[in-house]
Amino acid sequence: MGATDLLYRLYERRLADELAGGPMPRHVGVILDGNRRYAVARGLAAAADGHAAGARHIDEFLGWCLEFEIPYVTLWLLSTDNLAREDAEVASLLAIIEETVQRLGCGEGAAERGLKVTAVGALDLLPEGTRRALKDAEEATAGNHRLRLQVAVGYGGRQEITDALRSLLLDRAAHGASLEEVAATLRPEDVGDHLYTTGLPDPDLIIRTSGELRLSGFLLWQSAHSEFHFCDAYWPEFRKVDFLRALRDYQRRSRRFGR
Repeated sequence: MGATDLLYRLYERRLADELAGGPMPRHVGVILDGNRRYAVARGLAAAADGHAAGARHIDEFLGWCLEFEIPYVTLWLLSTDNLAREDAEVASLLAIIEETVQRLGCGEGAAERGLKVTAVGALDLLPEGTRRALKDAEEATAGNHRLRLQVAVGYGGRQEITDALRSLLLDRAAHGASLEEVAATLRPEDVGDHLYTTGLPDPDLIIRTSGELRLSGFLLWQSAHSEFHFCDAYWPEFRKVDFLRALRDYQRRSRRFGR
């Protein structure tokens, strides 16, 4: 082990000691950003190589979440905007996502990790093969309860809210309510009941890598009271030290939930 590695290990231990006994987020959302720029910066042959490196890093990150007993994690793997990229890149991305969810759901060590995988997004926009891979992972992990992992694929916050409102209106109409009656009685909780993420707590902490200081539509509705942490590292290079800093930052916040 080199001197730099040793210093990082010591720093990790110190950060972990600082976190001990403090409040931990129940739900962490992550925008896995910077894979393409990582590929360029490292001189990799194609953007897909950066996406593949980012996908491999997910396993390590989930190990950290398990270590700190964080029960809910949402990872944004593919946005609706990403689907508009060149066909070859989209196909590569989808293939990497299919392999990743299969590994998380059925790969070596999957049962020991106890991940319960669910997919959220406009899944009807995805190819049949991708939908099948997501469904297979959900079915394979349905009985697990240690960590609930949401993979956001074909996800966009505006699309989610639009779909939620459409679902709500159709549901109320099916029960005989008029548009005027729906408008008169509509509450925020009613919309929340029709979101992709229904049944999960809202994220306490949202992390974005690669230095971008925006959410880009990630969990727009659910993040009203979330804490945000922005990190300069590209996702494939996001270290445990970076995660511990995000948790330390979270513990130092005074959460008032708008009050």
